[in-house]
Amino acid sequence: MMELKLYDTLTREKRPFKPLDPANVRMYVCGPTVYDFAHIGNARPVIVFDVLFRLLRHLYGADHVTYVRNITDVDDKINARAAQEYPAMPLNEAIRQVTEKTDKQFHDDVAALGCLPPSIEPRATEHIAEMRELIERLVASGNAYVAEDNVLFSVPSMPDYGQLSKRPLDEMIAGARVEVAAYKKDPRDFVLWKPSKPGEPAWPSPAEIKAPGRPGWHIECSAMSWKYLGEMFDIHGGGIDLVFPHHEDEIAQSRCAFHTPVMANYWMHNGFLQVEGEKMSKSEGNFVTIHELLKDSSWPGAILRFQMLKTHYRQPIDWTRKGTDSAAIELGVFDIFTEGVRSRQTRAGKVPEDVLSALADDLNVPLAISVLHKLAEECRKSDDPWSQAAHDLRASCDFLGLDLSEVSYRKLYERQHGRIDESRVSDLINERSQARANKNWKESDRIRDELAAMGVVLHDTKDGTTWEIAR
Repeated sequence: MMELKLYDTLTREKRPFKPLDPANVRMYVCGPTVYDFAHIGNARPVIVFDVLFRLLRHLYGADHVTYVRNITDVDDKINARAAQEYPAMPLNEAIRQVTEKTDKQFHDDVAALGCLPPSIEPRATEHIAEMRELIERLVASGNAYVAEDNVLFSVPSMPDYGQLSKRPLDEMIAGARVEVAAYKKDPRDFVLWKPSKPGEPAWPSPAEIKAPGRPGWHIECSAMSWKYLGEMFDIHGGGIDLVFPHHEDEIAQSRCAFHTPVMANYWMHNGFLQVEGEKMSKSEGNFVTIHELLKDSSWPGAILRFQMLKTHYRQPIDWTRKGTDSAAIELGVFDIFTEGVRSRQTRAGKVPEDVLSALADDLNVPLAISVLHKLAEECRKSDDPWSQAAHDLRASCDFLGLDLSEVSYRKLYERQHGRIDESRVSDLINERSQARANKNWKESDRIRDELAAMGVVLHDTKDGTTWEIAR
């Protein structure tokens, strides 16, 4: 079996992946809090870990991989949004309206981005019993305490707390994304359970607390991962913004509740996302939801997915319109060269070893994409529209979740830019001819790919270059 290497945030190194049980490979990824439509930054971990899910299924077999991605449907942000949007409704009813609408939109969006559904998708509100059990274990072991109808985790009770984020003490004290409260024994202590305000969702509280309440955010993921993956599992993933405090606190809760050396053997985090060079925020006017991109743009989900995958998952990404256009051109080239394959399956395509080995090296999708470009170059040089390279290119795109058949890219180009301008085509062909004369092959290839994405097929002969519209 091909060796898979993954970068582990906990150890700060890329390590060979060795599952606890090769017959039951287990992965947990933090899913959405369903209070607002998912933005393009939320899409990144969904796409990244979908690729990893596909790779694990290939390596170990689809029946031997369990991927859990949760839905957080109880949270202060949900309560606030519900009260804001439906002020005349009872809060619990308003919360249901918000979560159902947002949950449906999330699933529609990620499906449009080519993501497979996870094996299990638990909702926090359906796992309160598991949360209470974990909390009671932590209180019994001395790792948690009750104060003013809150249950708090005692950070000093875990001597090696902070190993994941490796933050200095002054960055983990109250005020650094940790709630300030006078009843805390230590400013770093965090809430496991809290009393509910009138009208808010409420459940019977853990032992020693009579008033009903609701769980804190961190305990939710510990409970759901335990329920479906066990006390220890293989991979825990999410965005880099979750390292502290969320994932740090998950580790503390789970390890202390089960007295295990680790919660997950590998911690994987994708990098931050900016929009046009700026941090995404509603105040800056650059808050972009997946729904808006799919609805207001003529580009389909496959192009947005491809744009995301062109940057290595651990690196920051700058989401730009120019980047979307570039992704559309590249994917348009793949579409044209696999058009014959879609209509006439003459032979089976296979994912080349170079693609798989790139993915096995800590999900190096950009390197895998470079192999796709080499396949496209083979297709370009071949007179056979049903060549093995075309079949392998199509198979590789399918493996990466890039659905080339969902739309006609030439029609997309026309919807974006109007009908093909023949004078523009002639100008580009002249520019390409000049680049070829100057032996500027990179520019020549770029122009050829731009024309291909427009649906223009070039034919180079000894008498010059002619063109036609792709079928």
